[in-house]
Amino acid sequence: MSREARRRLILLGLPTFGMALAVTAVATYLPVVARGERASTTSIGLIIGTEGLLALWLPILVGSWSDRLRTPLGRRLPFVLAGTPVMVASLCAAGFVGSVLGLGILVAVFFAGYFVAYEPYRALYPDLLPDEVAGRSQSAQAGWRGLGTGVALLSGGALLSVSVFLPFCLYAGLLALSVALFTVLLLRWQCPEPGAPETAAPSARRAFGQVASLLREHPALRVFLLANALWELALGATKTFVVLYVTAGLGYSLGQASLIIGGVALLVLAGALVSGRLADRHGRLRVTEVGLWVYGLSMLVPGVTTLPAAVLVAVPLVALGGGMLMSLPYSLLMPLMPEGAHGAMTGLYSLSRGLGVMFGPLLAGLAIEAGHSLFASTQGYAATWWVAGLAILLSILPLRRLRGEREDRRELGGDEARRESSPLPE
Repeated sequence: MSREARRRLILLGLPTFGMALAVTAVATYLPVVARGERASTTSIGLIIGTEGLLALWLPILVGSWSDRLRTPLGRRLPFVLAGTPVMVASLCAAGFVGSVLGLGILVAVFFAGYFVAYEPYRALYPDLLPDEVAGRSQSAQAGWRGLGTGVALLSGGALLSVSVFLPFCLYAGLLALSVALFTVLLLRWQCPEPGAPETAAPSARRAFGQVASLLREHPALRVFLLANALWELALGATKTFVVLYVTAGLGYSLGQASLIIGGVALLVLAGALVSGRLADRHGRLRVTEVGLWVYGLSMLVPGVTTLPAAVLVAVPLVALGGGMLMSLPYSLLMPLMPEGAHGAMTGLYSLSRGLGVMFGPLLAGLAIEAGHSLFASTQGYAATWWVAGLAILLSILPLRRLRGEREDRRELGGDEARRESSPLPE
């Protein structure tokens, strides 16, 4: 990898760190706050699932618009600068809201700002980096995401035990700082596009028509997006209820839960960093499929037993698998992106992600309530692992179909493979 590519990877990772802090606070610690307001697990699932509802349409509109926008700041950066203040303000307010309805509204506002900023920002990866480093680029981004997630998980419980508003306001400040630094360095290191006249936002009909055309014409893309939705379903379920599983289910305090989950987050970070290198070396589809078997089966262990020895063996494998799914899915999609449609394809990716994020917390919440007697030793929270584990194992089927369509061809990744086997037009 060239020195310039490494510098761009570091630069592109800064917003990921800040956004990971913020999203982890919302997805992992707001459920604890909501539970303190006597919200049911189903209600918590609906609140956090708001992210998925927005992801069904907003990323496609914003991503498509960012492909066409021309400003002195470039195509993508104006969206990042518009969405970040919305995230910061709603995150700060979350620490002061004392009702379930108010929390639900703030979650919706937060994720609206998140998708406005994140979709164009993530499209900068295929904009600025070559396909041959796609795996490593997403591994690097996943490393930044894992770092932000780990910091939030390690410190959030302790901060929350001191004051409800403290973690949310602190992470909001770090988010603002990371985006500000990214903006300054991007404008200094990169050459913004000329100040061509700004184009109008694409209509919803046109944006969704483009997406429908892509899905209709390319079966491999449909298969990939189905698998990605199942991966996000598993991640959404576990992120939402993992703190409650450790505290209400296993009986640890918030401070102890932060240390436990923070330690696991370090393994998630390791999985994210290692999987990208393995994928570029041995093939992304092959590495992903093997990892899914280990990840899915390991997830079922906490759903069956709370014996420390068994959980101690399973948890590192679960963490490494989670790191893999933070790193590889988008790198599988990057070489399929046609030129000039990186934003639209990123929006399509987020649509599939939104389906998983919407249904994951909801299905886990329903499973917890339905399985309260069956999983009485954990107050029902062990049911979360069954929802997540079965989703991961089920995702192997569409992934195998995708790999079957590429038999006798090179693994997804290099320029030659892109020309020979990409289901999308160049």
